[in-house]
Amino acid sequence: MSYRVLTATLTTALLFSSAALAEPTTFKVLGQPAGSGLIAQNKEKPFFEAMGESTGLDATAQYIPVDVAGVPDSDGLRVLKSGLFDIVSIRGPQVSRDEPSILGLDLIGLNTSFEAGRKHMDAFVGTVDARLQKQFNAKLLGVWPAGPQVVFCKPEINGLEDLKGLKVRVGDQSAANFVSGLGATGVPMPFGEVQQSLTRGVVDCAITGPASANSAGWPEATTTVLPIALQLAVNGYAINLDKWETLSSEDQEKLQASITTLTDDIWAYSEELFIDAMNCNTGQEPCELGKPYNLKAAPVTDADIATVAAAVGKVSLPVWAEQCNAVFPECEKIWRETIGVQLGL
Repeated sequence: MSYRVLTATLTTALLFSSAALAEPTTFKVLGQPAGSGLIAQNKEKPFFEAMGESTGLDATAQYIPVDVAGVPDSDGLRVLKSGLFDIVSIRGPQVSRDEPSILGLDLIGLNTSFEAGRKHMDAFVGTVDARLQKQFNAKLLGVWPAGPQVVFCKPEINGLEDLKGLKVRVGDQSAANFVSGLGATGVPMPFGEVQQSLTRGVVDCAITGPASANSAGWPEATTTVLPIALQLAVNGYAINLDKWETLSSEDQEKLQASITTLTDDIWAYSEELFIDAMNCNTGQEPCELGKPYNLKAAPVTDADIATVAAAVGKVSLPVWAEQCNAVFPECEKIWRETIGVQLGL
């Protein structure tokens, strides 16, 4: 082979090699349920469907909602560990049975406002990230709230004490323990099954954010909303560590920065949605983002506010700490040294 032919052959090979190296990175992304509301529709889905533009990476994403994929939302962390998906939009309450430290971010009575939620979650999120890395080979990129979780009921209620004897759909064990203390029965149930279960009387009441309830048509099956914030329903984005480590340090910084921007945007949007959805659900104006209904808004009494505030020390923390300490002996100690200090506990 002549030198000229050899040079041409090598040049062609290098061009093909460079083209192969220039292939965009593809991320398999498991998203929030398709019917869970406007955060998924207007923030999460557009971000990942335009991932190259959103992140500045040479990347594309195959985005699929968790319910469309046929994956139980409680399996989010297992899916990450298996590598079946590269990035998962984690539903905190649902995956907390696999990793109870996540509940420490959002115990019943802890985050009764967005401001409190941001402060408390920032204090403990590093601990949760360390647990996910160790137990599930996953890095937590950011957390965000679905919004204040309030109570929707088919029978008319006038306060928390009226939940006694009723079946209440709950999102996590912290909420189950809380309603149990009120004399109600907590019923864990996937979000997509709730509207029909309310209609059929499988449950009497259900807890979620006003915007999610509006998107899912819960007001069609209920009469009353009790707008007292029990918690914020923490969610987040996590990436499989093996996938993360295939990225250059520069690309890791780009991805982290873009997810931080996304979660900050969702924090602000979640608050906007809460106000609008409460108006929509109760037939008030302005109602710009949801569907108008005419639910009765039960009065939020001082007694109910006191009950929720007391739940952290009396119910949520003791029960959660026992569960978390069983798999992570330092769990309660770290929580008390971070969030607990802020609360004066």
